[in-house]
Amino acid sequence: MSVVFSVRSTPGSEPLEHWQEEVFRTFVPLRITLPKDEPFNGTISTDLLGPLLATTIDCDRGRVDRTPQLIARDSADYVYVGLQRNGLAHVDQDARSAELRPGNVALYDTTRPYTLRFPQRFRMQALQVPRPLLPQSEGDLQRVTATALHHDDGLGQVVLPFLQGLADHAPDITPTAAERLAASAVDLVGTLLAERLGRDTQDTPGGSLALLLRIKAFIDRHLANPDLTLAFIAREHRISVRYLHRLFESESTTAARWIQRRRLDACRGELSRRSPVTPTVAAVARRWGFTNAAHFSRAFRAAYGTSPSEWRAGSEG
Repeated sequence: MSVVFSVRSTPGSEPLEHWQEEVFRTFVPLRITLPKDEPFNGTISTDLLGPLLATTIDCDRGRVDRTPQLIARDSADYVYVGLQRNGLAHVDQDARSAELRPGNVALYDTTRPYTLRFPQRFRMQALQVPRPLLPQSEGDLQRVTATALHHDDGLGQVVLPFLQGLADHAPDITPTAAERLAASAVDLVGTLLAERLGRDTQDTPGGSLALLLRIKAFIDRHLANPDLTLAFIAREHRISVRYLHRLFESESTTAARWIQRRRLDACRGELSRRSPVTPTVAAVARRWGFTNAAHFSRAFRAAYGTSPSEWRAGSEG
């Protein structure tokens, strides 16, 4: 369950002092600078995910500084993974500055000075990671802080959606699941950093998970291709079919069953939608890679307990 703090104030009003206190309590001691003679609205929500803290901050423009003086009085040793969701942000640290647009991510380290500048109202999600959990050395981290990571950059295609989903659904995650997901998140962040540093990601703790997520995304993009075979997937990712099977063992399924279930889910979704032009059940099956209508019907009934036609009729009712 989220812990939420909100403030709505007019210029010079006392609630801004409470806002600064809440920012200190949630993050680390920071110097906050807000525009003068402007109203200010802001909300902070936090959720504990095992050893991680997931925080969403949604507020008006401003600036925060982690100064040498504040660091000297505070021994917090965290790395923040800042996920920009709305508005713009500028992250300055280690003689670099990164502009973050929605969908971008940057890291900053609480043991060294940094500045976050927000020129407009924004929403950012921040994952607070205890520094000792990451495999990178301090020198390595200094090479990647305040560098914008994009959704379509290498492993960013699979890691960033995972982190965003984790932050979005943090309030609903059980403590047991949170521990497992937090461990996966740390491994994936470590693997993403290894890629940015030009290291071999296969040897990192999150290397296999990152590859599995990449393969799942590849499968979703090619569901409509009836020639989406295990050999094709393995060849595209430069692995053996045997290793592909090993990757899916952690999911308690097989790669073939995963593909079939994703195709069935796509068919079920299309059969549930109302449309002026209604395709036949067989056409829907073919569109999502099923070449045998009878096999599709049997698989659909086994998965959902009803036939495709009965499912469509129930959705239309």
